Amino acid sequence: MQYILNVIFAILLLVGIGYFASNVRKLIRNIKLGINVDRSDNKSLRFKHMAKIALGQTKMVRRPIAGFLHIIVYIGFIIINIEVLEIIIDGLFGTHRIFAPLGSIYNYLIGSFEILAFLVIIAIVAFWLRRNAIKIKRFLSAEMKGWPKSDGNIILYFEIVLMFLFLTMNAADYQLQLLGANHYVKAGAFPISSWLILPFIDNLSETTLIIIERGAWWLHIIGILIFLNYLYFSKHLHILLAFPNTYFANLKPTGALNNLEAVTKEVKLMMDPEADPFATPVDDAESNETPVKFGASDVQDLNWVQLLNAYTCTECGRCTSACPANLTGKKLSPRKIMMDTRDRLEEVGKNIDANKGEFKEDGKQLLGDYITPEELWACTTCNACVEECPVSISPLSIIIDMRRYLVMEQSAAPTELNNMMSNIENNGAPWPYNQMDRLNWKDE
Repeated sequence: MQYILNVIFAILLLVGIGYFASNVRKLIRNIKLGINVDRSDNKSLRFKHMAKIALGQTKMVRRPIAGFLHIIVYIGFIIINIEVLEIIIDGLFGTHRIFAPLGSIYNYLIGSFEILAFLVIIAIVAFWLRRNAIKIKRFLSAEMKGWPKSDGNIILYFEIVLMFLFLTMNAADYQLQLLGANHYVKAGAFPISSWLILPFIDNLSETTLIIIERGAWWLHIIGILIFLNYLYFSKHLHILLAFPNTYFANLKPTGALNNLEAVTKEVKLMMDPEADPFATPVDDAESNETPVKFGASDVQDLNWVQLLNAYTCTECGRCTSACPANLTGKKLSPRKIMMDTRDRLEEVGKNIDANKGEFKEDGKQLLGDYITPEELWACTTCNACVEECPVSISPLSIIIDMRRYLVMEQSAAPTELNNMMSNIENNGAPWPYNQMDRLNWKDE
């Protein structure tokens, strides 16, 4: 019987990890749909940036309450799941508490895990109350209706159930140790489960306790595998992507905008006194390369770091709550920009899957079908959203690229901007005055 259980466990493990790996490959494929950019410079600075922000959570604690609660869940989730290693070994080889021979070290670890599990439960309850009872404004935006709201709660339910299963498993195990049941060697310290769970089960028979312990053990590992595979469909994908996202973040000063290479070449050509303005660009006429699109209208026009940003978004809303345009009632929400980009990228990915690896035009694009020009032009480019993001996401870079498309490909800038650019072109200044009159002020 034990061998059958070992085989069942191995199959569950392979299926769970295999499905997760297939989704990771799909995720990487979708991110690689973006334009290539080189983020291989300054490796030491990038590692420092990742350690400080992703590992050290330095930007989370800017808002102390949420930051402190998040750190508890973050540390608890990482450390408690060290215990998963023991579960996997026990499940594959039919052992029980394989690390028990570590003695006092093992007792200390199990006791620490239990305290962390209890703190995680408290933090999760606080998060649930903040989302559903206190109703903090940034969780009530239009983009947080429907699935995003449900997703935020589902992940909380997942985590609290996993913690209770862990404590229930330990409480039943501890009672079986006290009863001297076979295979349940005395090992571990149980400061929380012996107080929180044990009073409800201490009068049960040995057989019933074994059923509870084994049931909690199986449900715990199955729950972890389900949780692992749920990440791809959830905003909690940032658990995995926060590290590469902070590593590949833009290290330039926040206010520095990149120049389009194609535009730079055009300007240099215009300023070259020896260049022939009427010459036919040979490379365009004879090469098979697709003409460069200025800016971005769909996810394939964005770079791969921007697409990684979209998948990393935690939907916390700190960017939107700091956005001056949003605070003054404008339609712009930086969080929605990232969510829309991810939704469109997922749609494109499903299109590719349905058409055997090729993208079939679906008559839709990010600009217009997901993000409106009104949202884009509401942005003041103040970088508040970039500064506030706890995992170094830049909604502004996407906004800028889409604005460039509107201006340079569609000539669809607001009237005020069009007038200003026409004045610069014709008069050399933003104002509607003849160049000959520009120095009249000195005569007044």
